[in-house]
Amino acid sequence: MNTDKKSLFKQNHLQNLLVTGGAGFIGSAFIRFLFNQPDFKGKIINLDLLTYAGNLENLVEIANHPHYTFVHGNITNQELVEKLCLTHHIDTIVHFAAESHVDRSIHNPQSFLETNIMGTFHLLEVVKKHSHIHFHHISTDEVYGSLGDTGYFTESTPYQPNSPYSASKASSDHIVRAYHHTYGLHTTTSNCSNNYGPCQFPEKLIPLILMNCLNGKPLPVYGTGSNIRDWLYVDDHVHAIWTVLKKGVSGSVYNIGGEAEWKNIDLIHEIIKILSKTLNEDPEKFLSLITFVKDRPGHDQRYAIDCSKIKKELGWSPLNSFSEGLSKTIDWYLNNKQWVENVQSGTYQDWLRLHYSQQD
Repeated sequence: MNTDKKSLFKQNHLQNLLVTGGAGFIGSAFIRFLFNQPDFKGKIINLDLLTYAGNLENLVEIANHPHYTFVHGNITNQELVEKLCLTHHIDTIVHFAAESHVDRSIHNPQSFLETNIMGTFHLLEVVKKHSHIHFHHISTDEVYGSLGDTGYFTESTPYQPNSPYSASKASSDHIVRAYHHTYGLHTTTSNCSNNYGPCQFPEKLIPLILMNCLNGKPLPVYGTGSNIRDWLYVDDHVHAIWTVLKKGVSGSVYNIGGEAEWKNIDLIHEIIKILSKTLNEDPEKFLSLITFVKDRPGHDQRYAIDCSKIKKELGWSPLNSFSEGLSKTIDWYLNNKQWVENVQSGTYQDWLRLHYSQQD
Protein backbone atom coordinates (compact mmCIF):
# COMPACT_ATOMS: atom_id res chain seq x y z
CA MET A 1 0.00 0.00 0.00
CA ASN A 2 1.51 3.33 -0.96
CA THR A 3 2.02 6.33 1.31
CA ASP A 4 -0.27 8.58 -0.73
CA LYS A 5 -3.29 6.36 -0.18
CA LYS A 6 -2.55 6.04 3.53
CA SER A 7 -2.24 9.80 4.02
CA LEU A 8 -5.38 10.47 1.96
CA PHE A 9 -7.30 8.08 4.20
CA LYS A 10 -6.06 9.84 7.36
CA GLN A 11 -6.98 13.26 6.02
CA ASN A 12 -10.45 12.60 4.73
CA HIS A 13 -12.14 9.77 6.64
CA LEU A 14 -14.95 10.05 9.20
CA GLN A 15 -16.76 12.94 7.53
CA ASN A 16 -19.41 10.98 5.61
CA LEU A 17 -20.21 7.51 6.96
CA LEU A 18 -22.27 4.78 5.37
CA VAL A 19 -23.48 2.54 8.21
CA THR A 20 -24.95 -0.79 7.13
CA GLY A 21 -27.50 -2.38 9.44
CA GLY A 22 -27.85 0.85 11.38
CA ALA A 23 -31.38 0.06 12.58
CA GLY A 24 -30.21 -3.06 14.38
CA PHE A 25 -29.13 -3.36 17.99
CA ILE A 26 -25.43 -2.51 17.73
CA GLY A 27 -25.66 -0.37 14.59
CA SER A 28 -28.29 1.92 16.12
CA ALA A 29 -26.22 2.20 19.31
CA PHE A 30 -23.27 3.29 17.17
CA ILE A 31 -25.32 5.97 15.38
CA ARG A 32 -26.75 7.32 18.64
CA PHE A 33 -23.26 7.31 20.14
CA LEU A 34 -21.72 9.24 17.24
CA PHE A 35 -24.29 12.02 17.29
CA ASN A 36 -23.46 12.50 20.98
CA GLN A 37 -19.73 12.87 20.30
CA PRO A 38 -18.55 16.49 20.25
CA ASP A 39 -15.72 15.58 17.84
CA PHE A 40 -18.08 14.11 15.22
CA LYS A 41 -19.26 16.76 12.79
CA GLY A 42 -20.01 14.52 9.82
CA LYS A 43 -23.13 12.89 8.42
CA ILE A 44 -24.42 9.33 8.55
CA ILE A 45 -26.26 7.39 5.86
CA ASN A 46 -28.00 4.38 7.41
CA LEU A 47 -28.57 1.56 4.90
CA ASP A 48 -30.80 -1.14 6.37
CA LEU A 49 -33.09 -3.76 4.83
CA LEU A 50 -35.25 -3.78 7.99
CA THR A 51 -35.47 -7.52 8.40
CA TYR A 52 -37.10 -8.72 11.62
CA ALA A 53 -34.23 -7.43 13.80
CA GLY A 54 -34.14 -3.93 12.25
CA ASN A 55 -36.15 -1.41 14.22
CA LEU A 56 -36.40 2.28 13.35
CA GLU A 57 -37.75 2.95 16.84
CA ASN A 58 -34.15 2.46 17.99
CA LEU A 59 -33.33 5.75 16.26
CA VAL A 60 -36.34 7.92 17.08
CA GLU A 61 -34.20 10.43 18.96
CA ILE A 62 -32.05 11.22 15.93
CA ALA A 63 -34.51 10.49 13.10
CA ASN A 64 -34.78 14.20 12.21
CA HIS A 65 -31.13 15.06 12.73
CA PRO A 66 -29.98 17.23 9.80
CA HIS A 67 -26.91 15.05 9.26
CA TYR A 68 -28.77 11.72 9.28
CA THR A 69 -30.39 9.90 6.34
CA PHE A 70 -32.12 6.53 6.37
CA VAL A 71 -32.15 4.41 3.21
CA HIS A 72 -34.18 1.21 2.98
CA GLY A 73 -32.15 -1.25 0.94
CA ASN A 74 -30.06 -4.40 0.68
CA ILE A 75 -26.27 -4.49 0.98
CA THR A 76 -26.22 -7.07 -1.82
CA ASN A 77 -27.51 -4.33 -4.16
CA GLN A 78 -24.10 -3.18 -5.35
CA GLU A 79 -25.55 -0.52 -7.66
CA LEU A 80 -27.44 1.07 -4.76
CA VAL A 81 -24.39 1.00 -2.48
CA GLU A 82 -22.22 2.66 -5.13
CA LYS A 83 -24.86 5.31 -5.80
CA LEU A 84 -25.02 6.15 -2.09
CA CYS A 85 -21.24 6.36 -1.88
CA LEU A 86 -21.08 8.76 -4.81
CA THR A 87 -24.12 10.86 -3.89
CA HIS A 88 -23.08 11.35 -0.27
CA HIS A 89 -19.29 11.44 -0.82
CA ILE A 90 -18.83 8.50 1.53
CA ASP A 91 -15.33 8.14 2.98
CA THR A 92 -16.01 5.37 5.52
CA ILE A 93 -18.25 2.30 5.55
CA VAL A 94 -19.00 0.75 8.94
CA HIS A 95 -20.44 -2.68 8.23
CA PHE A 96 -22.82 -3.98 10.91
CA ALA A 97 -25.43 -5.59 8.66
CA ALA A 98 -25.56 -9.33 9.31
CA GLU A 99 -27.73 -12.27 10.16
CA SER A 100 -26.51 -13.06 13.65
CA HIS A 101 -28.68 -15.54 15.55
CA VAL A 102 -27.09 -18.98 15.83
CA ASP A 103 -30.37 -20.87 16.24
CA ARG A 104 -31.78 -19.26 13.09
CA SER A 105 -28.60 -20.17 11.19
CA ILE A 106 -29.06 -23.82 12.12
CA HIS A 107 -32.59 -23.84 10.67
CA ASN A 108 -31.98 -21.55 7.68
CA PRO A 109 -28.28 -21.26 6.80
CA GLN A 110 -28.85 -19.92 3.28
CA SER A 111 -29.88 -16.43 4.37
CA PHE A 112 -26.73 -16.23 6.52
CA LEU A 113 -24.50 -17.10 3.58
CA GLU A 114 -26.27 -14.63 1.30
CA THR A 115 -26.16 -11.70 3.72
CA ASN A 116 -22.95 -12.26 5.63
CA ILE A 117 -20.75 -13.48 2.80
CA MET A 118 -22.19 -12.07 -0.42
CA GLY A 119 -23.31 -8.84 1.24
CA THR A 120 -19.76 -8.20 2.42
CA PHE A 121 -18.42 -9.09 -1.01
CA HIS A 122 -20.65 -6.55 -2.77
CA LEU A 123 -19.66 -3.79 -0.34
CA LEU A 124 -15.97 -4.53 -0.89
CA GLU A 125 -16.46 -4.47 -4.65
CA VAL A 126 -17.70 -0.89 -4.32
CA VAL A 127 -14.75 0.04 -2.12
CA LYS A 128 -12.40 -1.54 -4.65
CA LYS A 129 -13.73 0.91 -7.26
CA HIS A 130 -13.55 3.86 -4.86
CA SER A 131 -10.40 3.10 -2.92
CA HIS A 132 -10.38 6.29 -0.83
CA ILE A 133 -13.17 4.69 1.25
CA HIS A 134 -12.16 2.99 4.50
CA PHE A 135 -14.05 -0.21 5.30
CA HIS A 136 -14.58 -1.31 8.90
CA HIS A 137 -15.97 -4.82 9.33
CA ILE A 138 -17.83 -5.86 12.49
CA SER A 139 -17.30 -9.52 13.33
CA THR A 140 -17.62 -11.89 16.28
CA ASP A 141 -15.54 -14.02 18.63
CA GLU A 142 -17.56 -17.04 17.48
CA VAL A 143 -15.32 -17.38 14.43
CA TYR A 144 -12.59 -18.72 16.73
CA GLY A 145 -14.63 -21.73 17.85
CA SER A 146 -14.84 -22.97 21.42
CA LEU A 147 -12.41 -22.66 24.32
CA GLY A 148 -11.77 -25.11 27.13
CA ASP A 149 -11.65 -24.12 30.78
CA THR A 150 -8.64 -21.87 30.25
CA GLY A 151 -7.21 -19.56 27.62
CA TYR A 152 -8.46 -16.59 25.60
CA PHE A 153 -9.08 -15.69 21.99
CA THR A 154 -6.43 -13.39 20.54
CA GLU A 155 -6.21 -11.80 17.12
CA SER A 156 -3.95 -14.67 16.03
CA THR A 157 -6.19 -17.50 17.25
CA PRO A 158 -6.90 -19.92 14.36
CA TYR A 159 -10.45 -19.87 13.05
CA GLN A 160 -12.63 -22.87 13.92
CA PRO A 161 -16.27 -21.82 13.36
CA ASN A 162 -18.81 -24.38 14.55
CA SER A 163 -22.17 -23.05 13.35
CA PRO A 164 -23.47 -21.82 9.98
CA TYR A 165 -23.58 -18.33 11.51
CA SER A 166 -19.97 -18.32 12.69
CA ALA A 167 -18.81 -19.97 9.46
CA SER A 168 -20.46 -17.21 7.43
CA LYS A 169 -18.83 -14.52 9.57
CA ALA A 170 -15.46 -16.27 9.35
CA SER A 171 -15.81 -16.29 5.57
CA SER A 172 -16.57 -12.58 5.49
CA ASP A 173 -13.55 -11.88 7.72
CA HIS A 174 -11.31 -13.73 5.29
CA ILE A 175 -12.76 -11.84 2.33
CA VAL A 176 -12.04 -8.51 4.03
CA ARG A 177 -8.48 -9.59 4.74
CA ALA A 178 -8.01 -10.80 1.16
CA TYR A 179 -9.29 -7.54 -0.35
CA HIS A 180 -6.91 -5.57 1.86
CA HIS A 181 -3.89 -7.63 0.87
CA THR A 182 -4.79 -8.21 -2.78
CA TYR A 183 -6.23 -4.84 -3.77
CA GLY A 184 -4.71 -2.54 -1.15
CA LEU A 185 -8.08 -1.53 0.34
CA HIS A 186 -8.14 0.41 3.59
CA THR A 187 -9.80 -2.01 6.05
CA THR A 188 -10.06 -2.75 9.74
CA THR A 189 -11.90 -5.62 11.43
CA SER A 190 -13.12 -6.01 14.99
CA ASN A 191 -14.21 -9.27 16.62
CA CYS A 192 -16.42 -8.72 19.64
CA SER A 193 -17.80 -10.86 22.45
CA ASN A 194 -21.51 -11.16 23.33
CA ASN A 195 -23.16 -7.74 23.39
CA TYR A 196 -25.98 -6.68 25.67
CA GLY A 197 -27.78 -3.43 26.43
CA PRO A 198 -30.81 -1.32 25.42
CA CYS A 199 -32.74 -2.08 22.22
CA GLN A 200 -31.53 -5.67 21.85
CA PHE A 201 -33.97 -7.93 20.04
CA PRO A 202 -35.58 -10.39 22.51
CA GLU A 203 -34.32 -13.56 20.84
CA LYS A 204 -30.97 -12.90 22.57
CA LEU A 205 -30.37 -14.32 26.03
CA ILE A 206 -30.54 -11.32 28.36
CA PRO A 207 -33.67 -9.61 26.94
CA LEU A 208 -35.31 -13.02 26.41
CA ILE A 209 -34.87 -13.97 30.06
CA LEU A 210 -35.93 -10.52 31.22
CA MET A 211 -39.10 -10.41 29.11
CA ASN A 212 -40.06 -13.98 29.98
CA CYS A 213 -39.71 -13.14 33.67
CA LEU A 214 -42.02 -10.15 33.24
CA ASN A 215 -44.53 -12.23 31.27
CA GLY A 216 -44.41 -15.31 33.51
CA LYS A 217 -43.08 -17.52 30.72
CA PRO A 218 -40.52 -20.35 31.02
CA LEU A 219 -36.86 -19.34 31.10
CA PRO A 220 -35.22 -21.78 28.64
CA VAL A 221 -31.69 -22.93 29.51
CA TYR A 222 -29.72 -25.04 27.03
CA GLY A 223 -28.26 -28.23 28.50
CA THR A 224 -27.10 -27.62 32.07
CA GLY A 225 -26.49 -23.91 31.57
CA SER A 226 -22.73 -24.39 31.93
CA ASN A 227 -21.80 -22.63 28.67
CA ILE A 228 -19.69 -19.55 29.32
CA ARG A 229 -19.76 -16.23 27.46
CA ASP A 230 -17.83 -12.98 27.78
CA TRP A 231 -20.30 -10.09 27.98
CA LEU A 232 -19.71 -6.63 26.48
CA TYR A 233 -21.97 -3.65 27.15
CA VAL A 234 -23.04 -2.24 23.77
CA ASP A 235 -22.00 1.34 24.55
CA ASP A 236 -18.49 0.10 25.33
CA HIS A 237 -18.47 -1.79 22.04
CA VAL A 238 -19.44 1.18 19.88
CA HIS A 239 -16.92 3.34 21.72
CA ALA A 240 -14.29 0.76 20.78
CA ILE A 241 -15.36 0.87 17.13
CA TRP A 242 -15.10 4.66 17.12
CA THR A 243 -11.63 4.33 18.65
CA VAL A 244 -10.56 1.90 15.91
CA LEU A 245 -11.90 4.23 13.22
CA LYS A 246 -9.93 7.15 14.63
CA LYS A 247 -6.71 5.42 15.66
CA GLY A 248 -6.61 1.95 14.07
CA VAL A 249 -4.03 0.76 11.58
CA SER A 250 -5.32 -0.24 8.15
CA GLY A 251 -5.28 -4.01 7.66
CA SER A 252 -5.45 -4.67 11.41
CA VAL A 253 -7.80 -6.79 13.48
CA TYR A 254 -8.87 -5.79 16.99
CA ASN A 255 -10.59 -8.04 19.54
CA ILE A 256 -13.15 -6.26 21.73
CA GLY A 257 -14.28 -7.94 24.94
CA GLY A 258 -16.08 -6.99 28.11
CA GLU A 259 -13.83 -9.04 30.39
CA ALA A 260 -16.92 -10.43 32.08
CA GLU A 261 -17.26 -14.22 31.82
CA TRP A 262 -20.49 -15.76 33.04
CA LYS A 263 -22.02 -19.22 32.91
CA ASN A 264 -25.47 -18.96 31.34
CA ILE A 265 -27.21 -20.34 34.42
CA ASP A 266 -25.34 -17.95 36.72
CA LEU A 267 -26.25 -15.04 34.47
CA ILE A 268 -29.92 -15.97 34.64
CA HIS A 269 -29.72 -16.05 38.42
CA GLU A 270 -28.06 -12.62 38.38
CA ILE A 271 -30.84 -11.18 36.19
CA ILE A 272 -33.43 -12.62 38.57
CA LYS A 273 -31.58 -11.18 41.57
CA ILE A 274 -31.51 -7.63 40.14
CA LEU A 275 -35.05 -7.79 38.73
CA SER A 276 -36.51 -9.12 42.00
CA LYS A 277 -34.84 -6.35 43.97
CA THR A 278 -35.94 -3.68 41.50
CA LEU A 279 -39.57 -4.86 41.48
CA ASN A 280 -39.62 -5.85 45.15
CA GLU A 281 -40.68 -9.36 44.18
CA ASP A 282 -39.88 -12.75 45.69
CA PRO A 283 -37.03 -14.22 43.58
CA GLU A 284 -38.70 -17.62 43.72
CA LYS A 285 -41.43 -16.25 41.47
CA PHE A 286 -38.86 -16.09 38.68
CA LEU A 287 -36.57 -18.94 39.71
CA SER A 288 -39.48 -21.37 39.36
CA LEU A 289 -39.67 -20.46 35.65
CA ILE A 290 -36.21 -21.86 34.85
CA THR A 291 -36.62 -24.72 32.38
CA PHE A 292 -33.72 -26.84 31.11
CA VAL A 293 -34.10 -27.76 27.46
CA LYS A 294 -32.21 -29.91 24.97
CA ASP A 295 -28.88 -28.38 24.04
CA ARG A 296 -28.59 -26.93 20.55
CA PRO A 297 -26.38 -28.68 17.97
CA GLY A 298 -22.72 -27.69 18.02
CA HIS A 299 -23.10 -25.47 21.07
CA ASP A 300 -19.70 -23.91 21.87
CA GLN A 301 -18.70 -24.31 25.50
CA ARG A 302 -16.78 -21.14 26.26
CA TYR A 303 -15.84 -17.81 24.67
CA ALA A 304 -13.36 -15.39 26.25
CA ILE A 305 -11.57 -12.51 24.56
CA ASP A 306 -8.10 -11.14 25.20
CA CYS A 307 -8.54 -7.46 24.32
CA SER A 308 -5.05 -6.36 25.38
CA LYS A 309 -4.16 -5.27 21.82
CA ILE A 310 -6.83 -2.56 21.56
CA LYS A 311 -6.07 -1.49 25.11
CA LYS A 312 -2.32 -1.12 24.59
CA GLU A 313 -2.28 0.17 21.02
CA LEU A 314 -5.38 2.38 20.94
CA GLY A 315 -6.02 3.19 24.61
CA TRP A 316 -9.54 1.74 24.80
CA SER A 317 -10.99 -0.14 27.76
CA PRO A 318 -14.59 -0.93 28.80
CA LEU A 319 -16.09 1.79 30.97
CA ASN A 320 -18.99 -0.23 32.37
CA SER A 321 -18.58 -3.11 34.78
CA PHE A 322 -20.90 -6.02 34.09
CA SER A 323 -23.05 -5.23 37.15
CA GLU A 324 -23.40 -1.61 36.02
CA GLY A 325 -24.21 -2.56 32.45
CA LEU A 326 -26.73 -5.22 33.45
CA SER A 327 -28.49 -2.84 35.84
CA LYS A 328 -28.68 -0.18 33.12
CA THR A 329 -30.05 -2.75 30.68
CA ILE A 330 -32.75 -3.99 33.03
CA ASP A 331 -33.74 -0.42 33.93
CA TRP A 332 -34.01 0.46 30.23
CA TYR A 333 -36.37 -2.42 29.47
CA LEU A 334 -38.51 -1.63 32.50
CA ASN A 335 -38.72 2.05 31.52
CA ASN A 336 -39.38 1.47 27.82
CA LYS A 337 -42.44 -0.74 27.90
CA GLN A 338 -43.84 0.73 24.69
CA TRP A 339 -40.73 -0.35 22.78
CA VAL A 340 -41.10 -3.84 24.26
CA GLU A 341 -44.82 -4.02 23.45
CA ASN A 342 -44.22 -2.85 19.88
CA VAL A 343 -41.58 -5.54 19.35
CA GLN A 344 -43.73 -8.25 20.87
CA SER A 345 -46.79 -7.25 18.83
CA GLY A 346 -44.87 -6.63 15.61
CA THR A 347 -46.05 -3.02 15.29
CA TYR A 348 -42.41 -1.88 15.24
CA GLN A 349 -42.50 -2.90 11.55
CA ASP A 350 -45.38 -0.55 10.75
CA TRP A 351 -43.04 1.80 8.88
CA LEU A 352 -42.16 -0.98 6.46
CA ARG A 353 -45.77 -2.02 5.96
CA LEU A 354 -46.85 1.61 5.41
CA HIS A 355 -43.98 2.22 2.99
CA TYR A 356 -44.92 -0.72 0.79
CA SER A 357 -48.65 0.03 0.91
CA GLN A 358 -47.93 3.55 -0.36
CA GLN A 359 -45.92 2.12 -3.25
CA ASP A 360 -48.69 -0.29 -4.32
